Amino acid sequence: MSAARTQVAIVGAGPAGLMLSHMLQGRGIESIVLECRSRDYVEDRIRAGVLEHNTVELLCRYGLGERLKQQGLRHDGLWLGFGGSRHYINLRELTVGKTITVYGQHEVIRDMIKARLGAGAPIEFEIENLTLHDIDSPAPRVRYRKDGVEREIACDWIAGCDGSHGVCRPAMPTGLIVEYERSYPFAWLGILAAAPPSSEELVYTLHDRGFALFSMRSPQVTRLYLQVDPEEDLGGWPDDRIWEELVIRMSTRDGWSPNRGAIFQKSVTPMRSFVAEPMQFGRLFLAGDAAHIVPPTGAKGLNLAIADVAVFARAIHEFYASGRRDLLDRYSDTCLRRVWKVQRFSWWMTSMLHRCPSGGPFEHRRQLAELDYVTTSRAAMTTLAENYVGLPLEIG
Repeated sequence: MSAARTQVAIVGAGPAGLMLSHMLQGRGIESIVLECRSRDYVEDRIRAGVLEHNTVELLCRYGLGERLKQQGLRHDGLWLGFGGSRHYINLRELTVGKTITVYGQHEVIRDMIKARLGAGAPIEFEIENLTLHDIDSPAPRVRYRKDGVEREIACDWIAGCDGSHGVCRPAMPTGLIVEYERSYPFAWLGILAAAPPSSEELVYTLHDRGFALFSMRSPQVTRLYLQVDPEEDLGGWPDDRIWEELVIRMSTRDGWSPNRGAIFQKSVTPMRSFVAEPMQFGRLFLAGDAAHIVPPTGAKGLNLAIADVAVFARAIHEFYASGRRDLLDRYSDTCLRRVWKVQRFSWWMTSMLHRCPSGGPFEHRRQLAELDYVTTSRAAMTTLAENYVGLPLEIG
């Protein structure tokens, strides 16, 4: 068996794991990133692309913002559509200068991988049979197979950044974790289309027929979503039907509607909320989707993962710098305070903008009243804006 040692073993090369590796490297702390998928798979996996203000600042601080600053689309606000009209929420004004940036998650991942490998820091792709050992001792270990060779990494800490179906959360003792979950009775049918965006900023829409979202990935590519049934068959949605439904739901009385173009990707994404408590045991710390899932309406998944590892990186740094354990001991409590605030916001956005099959006319009228309030009350707009651009980071 091949053996090696590092200070932090990071399981998962998604946003949480890769960002953590850069934050540790910036503090002089060694780590190794372990990923079961191939590099091509990780870099090409299409996910959301809305970055909070703090996320953009962190990426730039750790030298990961060059392409982001060149290609990212900064948004000063967003639109809420209902009743045939669009209503503008000025994020920048309401939050004293904070904005969001549209930049695909897969592009963020590519930037992180290139920078880490360029610095000579290790990422092990396509590993097999990864297992965790002695996580409640001062000397945890990670074992796996790579290229037919059994390997072991001895470390001080393990960061479980391997997603909702990874091995890290199940490695915690049976009965330790309490799981909170809500499944939603609808899903998103998402498309990527070769069409120049018809709006410079996102448009969230509530319609009698359901939710729709206009977004973008670049000046040439539009990203759009439709609320559908969770069991929806993509085969029943040819391109013409998708565009017809998008135009029906999103068109406004002033003549605005999404531009059409060739659709080159389609998918159906179920929606759920999930939180696992606690997020730590012994020397194992969970981050990102390994610990929580949010519905995509609030655009929080990647950003919440980055917030987790910001807390962990600070706590690890303090441990090595001064021997302090209090930040590590409070990791779960610190993260969960933000996690539940983000869950609340994501649920609120989702419930305000989606037609619930069991809601009926009363629920729809309530939603319209809420949107009317949110778009006419500065206090309500400020609440939305503060959450959308990102709450302050809690890192200790």
